[in-house]
Amino acid sequence: MIISASYKTDIPTFYGKWFMNRLRAGYCKMVNPYNRQVIRVPLDHPETDGFVFWTKNIGPFLPHLREVKDRGFPFVVQHTINAYPKALEYSVVNARKSVDHMRKISEEFGPRVGVWRYDTIVISSLTPIDFHLRNFESLCRDLQGATDEVVISFVHFYQKTLRNMNWAAETFGFQWDDPSVEAKRQLASQFVAIARAHDMQLSVCSQRDFLVEGAADARCIDADRLRDVSGKSIRADLRGGRKECGCYASRDIGEYDTCPHGCVYCYAVLNRELAQQRFKSHDPTSEFLFAPSTVPDDAPTTPASVQLPLFGGDGTGTTPGTT
Repeated sequence: MIISASYKTDIPTFYGKWFMNRLRAGYCKMVNPYNRQVIRVPLDHPETDGFVFWTKNIGPFLPHLREVKDRGFPFVVQHTINAYPKALEYSVVNARKSVDHMRKISEEFGPRVGVWRYDTIVISSLTPIDFHLRNFESLCRDLQGATDEVVISFVHFYQKTLRNMNWAAETFGFQWDDPSVEAKRQLASQFVAIARAHDMQLSVCSQRDFLVEGAADARCIDADRLRDVSGKSIRADLRGGRKECGCYASRDIGEYDTCPHGCVYCYAVLNRELAQQRFKSHDPTSEFLFAPSTVPDDAPTTPASVQLPLFGGDGTGTTPGTT
């Protein structure tokens, strides 16, 4: 089983101490949002084949990656670096630091370990098309040799996203736009050419309308990449959580509304103040990332199988926040 940590929140940035405590214990617990049953998720051998870490700042977790490897677990880091204005992601680490971190990962663990995510793509008066072309090319140049893949996606305006984007636009004085499919395809095509010039494959996450020539279907949970990293076979079914998802099956151990990065386009956080409050109340010694107050202490525990359907199959109506 592949463990995803986590498309629902940024575990490496904010909850790394908890993760390492659970890794050393060999398990963590979470709650099934369908029936409120407690699930015991193994984090040891032989049940766990590897980890996929999702983050916007691997820096706080960098010292722990060596221990993860030394314990015999291959891992991939899905690292978002957008270099957006603060109005869109006002608590995210400086992009220069993230680029340096990606290079450190490549130098110590190899270029197949780190995957750069340039997502979610937001078109606005602060980030018009020409901004993205300049910004993307600059980041490609900085990251050349540190990764062989860049993943993109365009913002989808779910109800929670609309609310947060409209609040930010009014608060910080900008306008956002949702261009046509053709305009997005044209930008994706330009990105393909830029990425290729810097020795990267561009892939598209769960949005097959934008699979232009030269782009690949993203597998953010990728057993093949984990196999290349480890040199060993990885047990996972090729089964995404929704129709357009190319991921292998996995178990995600995160929680929604727990990431305090403050990205206004995020799908995984409905309320930033709630996320900040939950972060402050987090107990790194708990079996749970967040102990559920509605589940009694003597609730039955069931073993984990593969995850609930990725991105919206747990009753939240959301897709990943690309933490």
